[in-house]
Amino acid sequence: MSFQTGLSGLNASSKNLDVIGNNIANANTVGMKYSRAEFADLVSSSLGTGGGGGSGIGVAVATVSQQFSQGNINITGNSLDVAINGGGFFQITKTDGTTAYTRDGQFKLDKDGNIITNTGANVMGYATSLTGVQLGTTPIKMVLPTGAPIPASATTAITAEFNLDARAPIAATQTPPTPVSTYGTSLTVYDSQGVALPVSLYFVKIDPATATPPVAATRDAWSVFTDPAGTTNVGTLVFDANGALVPAETTFPTDVGGAGTLRLTPVAPSIVPPFDVSVNALGVTQYGASFNVSNLSQDGYTAGELTGVTIEATGVITTRYSNGQTQSRGQIALADFRNVQGLAPVGSGEYLATFTSGQPILGAAGVGKFGELRSGAVEESNVDLTAELVNMMTAQRAYQANAQTIKTQDQVLSTLVNLR
Repeated sequence: MSFQTGLSGLNASSKNLDVIGNNIANANTVGMKYSRAEFADLVSSSLGTGGGGGSGIGVAVATVSQQFSQGNINITGNSLDVAINGGGFFQITKTDGTTAYTRDGQFKLDKDGNIITNTGANVMGYATSLTGVQLGTTPIKMVLPTGAPIPASATTAITAEFNLDARAPIAATQTPPTPVSTYGTSLTVYDSQGVALPVSLYFVKIDPATATPPVAATRDAWSVFTDPAGTTNVGTLVFDANGALVPAETTFPTDVGGAGTLRLTPVAPSIVPPFDVSVNALGVTQYGASFNVSNLSQDGYTAGELTGVTIEATGVITTRYSNGQTQSRGQIALADFRNVQGLAPVGSGEYLATFTSGQPILGAAGVGKFGELRSGAVEESNVDLTAELVNMMTAQRAYQANAQTIKTQDQVLSTLVNLR
């Protein structure tokens, strides 16, 4: 019987060394979770022996369990590398259509713009709006628009914030009259084809009585022109004694109550018809300070090529374009399980759900028990190399000790055989 006991010890120690060797071999494998061999004793028993226990007959490896503790986060600088800092797994769809899960976030782009793993599996996530709002709860393949550029968008609104100098005299009272170009600014807007169209605005202080319609003498008025010659008058800005704009008396578009719009004509030759742009000038003031433009913006843009990708802590994928625009293109999904040790490893850092693990619980990074994502980083293996080397020496001693029990039993039998 001692031979079988010693042999079971050799087998268990050998299996333990296999597990330790695998841990050491994967000390630098991204997303790797170390394993440990867990042992159980073997006991012999027979019927009718009463309450007495049977004798031990050796040891067996009960299971090899993986330990899903957090690995260190290593910064890589690659925008498609993603680490999970906390609970959860990336959900992926393998090339054979099987759903799997992984902690390895070394993602790539294929020729069609799909975000994939090193094994070619598709990374799954949720559809979002262009502003990052999640639109569904069913995971889909994450795809980036790497082909055609994003289309142009015509300007629909202009926001203007600036200060007109309250100390400025009425232009017509000066000799010679103050040039129209003294107080001016410009910006670029875009038509529906993304063709740039320069828009200039010039401001001339006028006598309130000459305004159209006339305003009270207790107000200050400025005419607004779109050309430096002062021939195209598009409205009047009216200010009160506190230097604040009076929208009710202002005829220049202010985007309030349908006050009006600027009609712009695309640069010839163009098939694009004239189009209207609303102007929000509620941030315009008149104080005793120099003319200064603090904000002059518009919402249009020309076509743009993809120039970069960033992944936020919530998993939202944001694309950057050559026209300065950013758009959200999905949100990486995470999955978790009631019993992560019930997952079945299939290699390449991938796991399959089993009856023991339970069904996956899907969600988004940073919500509930799911960890946050770190773009430009990967999760290192959680293998403690020093501990594994110590474990290896311990397993080696156990192997040697079990071999010694077999050797000793052999010597005892040899002595019995040699009795006369």
